[in-house]
Amino acid sequence: MDHPDSIYLNALVTNNEPLLKELYQKCFGKIRHFVVHNSGTEDDAWDILQEAMTSIFIKVKQQSFTLTCPFDAFIYIVCRNLWIKHLRNNHLAGVTLDPEMVSVLKADDDIAIAEDCIRQQGRRELFFEKLNQLGEGCRELLQQNWRGAQLNEVAVKLKISYAYARKRKTECMAKLISLIKQSPFYEQLKW
Repeated sequence: MDHPDSIYLNALVTNNEPLLKELYQKCFGKIRHFVVHNSGTEDDAWDILQEAMTSIFIKVKQQSFTLTCPFDAFIYIVCRNLWIKHLRNNHLAGVTLDPEMVSVLKADDDIAIAEDCIRQQGRRELFFEKLNQLGEGCRELLQQNWRGAQLNEVAVKLKISYAYARKRKTECMAKLISLIKQSPFYEQLKW
């Protein structure tokens, strides 16, 4: 399912100036902040943003690409990874690569990393959405246990027996897993 921000992908491909201007204004502040606070300059931030836009453009043109999160979050991840690579590469000398090949490699690399981050965020959102669909008793039991409380402590707090808490935890986990697997987004998130 495409995110509404997919209009920005289309803007890149069709060179829609008003939308591209809006996109740059929307994204640049966060990217500038990250780059400047990590040994860079404002000019470096512009360069990284432009490189990220080019990488995304190449990816969109080469194959079908579906945006499943806000574009500004996606571009931020790509820019962050590009800047980290830039910082690492500054320590390497004497390596000569064809600039066109570097561009394609970086595009594939950065998009793959960003897609993975987006999938992880999607998994988290799906998990919490389904957790909230459980009954309050199930949610409370699971959350207390996940926060580090021993199951016998959770049983005391919830005023139930330890045996019932164990049984209930198993049932609640099974229900949560079932809800997650029933979601139409489950397959898309490549669990």
